[in-house]
Amino acid sequence: MLIFAVMQTINAIGIIGGGQLGKMFIENASKLAIPINILDKDANCSCSKLATQHILGNITDADDIEKLSAISDVLTWEIEHINVDKLIALQEQGKTIIPNPLVLKIIQDKGKQKTFYKENNIPTADFFIANNRQEAKTKLAQSNFKKVAVKSCTGGYDGKGVFIADVTSILENEIDIPFDGNLMIEEFIACKKELAVLVARDIHGNNAIYPAIEMEFADSNLVSFLISPANIDSTIEQKAQQIATQCADAFNSAGLFAIEFFLSHNDELFVNEIAPRPHNSAHHTIEGFYTSQYEQLLRVLLGLPLGSTEIIEPCAMVNIVGDKTGIYKLTYLNELAKLQGVYVHLYGKKESRPNRKLGHITILHKDRKELIQLAEKVRTLAEIEIIEK
Repeated sequence: MLIFAVMQTINAIGIIGGGQLGKMFIENASKLAIPINILDKDANCSCSKLATQHILGNITDADDIEKLSAISDVLTWEIEHINVDKLIALQEQGKTIIPNPLVLKIIQDKGKQKTFYKENNIPTADFFIANNRQEAKTKLAQSNFKKVAVKSCTGGYDGKGVFIADVTSILENEIDIPFDGNLMIEEFIACKKELAVLVARDIHGNNAIYPAIEMEFADSNLVSFLISPANIDSTIEQKAQQIATQCADAFNSAGLFAIEFFLSHNDELFVNEIAPRPHNSAHHTIEGFYTSQYEQLLRVLLGLPLGSTEIIEPCAMVNIVGDKTGIYKLTYLNELAKLQGVYVHLYGKKESRPNRKLGHITILHKDRKELIQLAEKVRTLAEIEIIEK
């Protein structure tokens, strides 16, 4: 009766943003017939055909967020670059917002995010913050860093606003930092693997932790491939889950938290970034786990018990990413449809653009070796072709 009573208080959920993360969330929420409203300026966004109500507006506009709030009992988001100050004001007025928008205030600024790690004893690469390119060069000259990742404090995502270079090349003006403004400069971590751990946290402070996955990245810094569970020692797995829990506890907020790690050649774990929302590194949970990341978020928003994070079968994921501009189709859909344990997800984006995420493919197999072989075959078939420019 208690669970039913909690569900009855949520008549509609509002999502700020209408992209593929929202689309997959709505697909899951439809199983419980929960109305989902969205805010997005694109009338043909991924969520547009699935949402109960679609407010055509800007995710950074306070008035548009107010409109979404007025028709929704609880608010969440599927993208970080939104008007967080409006969300904080709404929360102060009594609106339920998950995660706490104060979390997003930290996440939106990479300098604040790294400082948060340091203040909470979360292992991360050494760093400093600069107000502009010139100050960054001055501080680099005073540092012991040999190679760095320079990140724009605000606005960057999916590899945008990130620049990796040798310090000598920067100081000797062989290359220049390609963007200005507030910068976070961190020591480059040479790593043997990049890992991620997803943590779901409910309104009572309970955590549900997924096994670590390992990722590969394309030249654009987009995730191109992942496999679950990660091929790592059990002690590293335990340490990654412990640090991920530490991160979620430090935020002290309900929600989903995707924690990305560098695993150094000395088997040290360093937190790279955290996303307080569903994440590309956990799309495989839709078919590969008893509770997907989207069902987990729905449970959190409705006040339901957290679901199992047990894996059904070893699984992998391949991203479908655009390399040309124009209206497209998935070239080898027929061939993919013939493969057992292969699940194609297209996000409903009408047009392809270079480095635009268009979909993903999940692969399941009980044998890890055969899973990898099948995933490699899928990678060769995850191509698009332009049918109209």
